[in-house]
Amino acid sequence: MVRRARRINRELAELYPYAHPELDFRNPFELLVATVLSAQTTDLRVNQTTPALFAAYPTPEDMAAAVPEEMEELIRPTGFFRAKTKSLIGLSAALRDNHGGEVPGRLADLVKLPGVGRKTANVVLGNAFGVPGITVDTHFGRLVRRWKWTEQEDPEKVEAEIATIFPKSEWTMLSHRVVFHGRRICHARRPACGACPIAPLCPAYGEGETDPEKARKLLKYEMGGQPGQRLSPPADYPGKPAPALGAG
Repeated sequence: MVRRARRINRELAELYPYAHPELDFRNPFELLVATVLSAQTTDLRVNQTTPALFAAYPTPEDMAAAVPEEMEELIRPTGFFRAKTKSLIGLSAALRDNHGGEVPGRLADLVKLPGVGRKTANVVLGNAFGVPGITVDTHFGRLVRRWKWTEQEDPEKVEAEIATIFPKSEWTMLSHRVVFHGRRICHARRPACGACPIAPLCPAYGEGETDPEKARKLLKYEMGGQPGQRLSPPADYPGKPAPALGAG
């Protein structure tokens, strides 16, 4: 299983050499806020919402002083906007009061912030600070169980088991590659098995559409010739940028 898992990771690295976090951000604070907003919604919806949010509240100090009702209107498109507003104002106040207005680069400090769990902390550590971390979101959990890398359902237990299979240096990029694959090819309901380059390695091959032509029609984002989730994707991203809010 370990050999097959590591080979799948190598194949995914060739398939997605441009894998990256699909949230737009320019600094650790923006990534932290965007990741909190991404709960129960798409990264695309977050990316369409954050430009106005960061224009209004560019720093933790600004966000900590926000009028809740005004912030709620700005982030309403992401859903659960009242709870998210409470978390964002709370974590911003904690950054202001306890961390000199800077996002801390340690897991133990991040998970003490309002609305921040291990998943969010690992996203920030891996992508803003270069500290390796495994991000167990719904896509990651689904695929690693589908591939028989683990039978665990609890995200922390999944993270712990996967961490034993791969060297620490791979953790952050492994997370991106698996999530990319889950969003583009290995979907929850109808995986595009017939268009999947790692099908020969997959113990779950056949759960989805195996006809190559039909499977190709299930591909999403750049694999399906559609825009990605970021309005400002990395320079090496082969797809089109996502449209701004209200642009389509």
